[in-house]
Amino acid sequence: MIKNALIVESLQPADACVIWLHGLGADRTDFEPVARMLQPQLPSMRFILPQAPTQAVTINGGYVMPSWYDILSISPGKRAINSEQLEASAQQLITLMEQQRDSGISPTRLFLAGFSQGGAVVLHTAFLRWNEALGGVLALSTYAPTFENVSAISPLQARTPTLCMHGRNDPVVPFAMGQAVQQQLNVWGVPVSWQDYPMEHAVCQEQITDIGNWLSTQLQ
Repeated sequence: MIKNALIVESLQPADACVIWLHGLGADRTDFEPVARMLQPQLPSMRFILPQAPTQAVTINGGYVMPSWYDILSISPGKRAINSEQLEASAQQLITLMEQQRDSGISPTRLFLAGFSQGGAVVLHTAFLRWNEALGGVLALSTYAPTFENVSAISPLQARTPTLCMHGRNDPVVPFAMGQAVQQQLNVWGVPVSWQDYPMEHAVCQEQITDIGNWLSTQLQ
């Protein structure tokens, strides 16, 4: 399993869970403040914040940092990645999902959230790897490096509610890459929503409010 996951336990007995993956170069504490901000609105929600492995990232001069997979090169609208490392991270995420399911959390109340590179792992896992029901997906300032050349997904995967969110001024993951995720999910018939904000590669207070409201709606 993913080692050293930070667990923000629910205020009430847990009957739902969000597994939230941080971005490249960040760590498991990155979204802890957000989780704690959401807790009063979602008192039965457990938040699990995994830590990415520390490994070399080619586009950053081989510098060793927390990363879910190596990024080999960047061109407009595209990332060349280490697919084996992505698959390893997806499998570790699936292990966490299975643990929550086996502990009594219904898959329909299990959510995946990911920011930037973490979001890419979440999208790959939710729509190309996980073949059970899922409560929903939060795709934050992210892209989908593995959606190309996939013609169809399973009926269960296609029923996964998804909220894509992006900064209109994002210099790291271009706005168009986020829109491409939404467009492909639409093609597959996924119930996907879109929200964008006047920000760069970040998270803002308005967005956190929207996340809390969206999660609350999915849990009804």
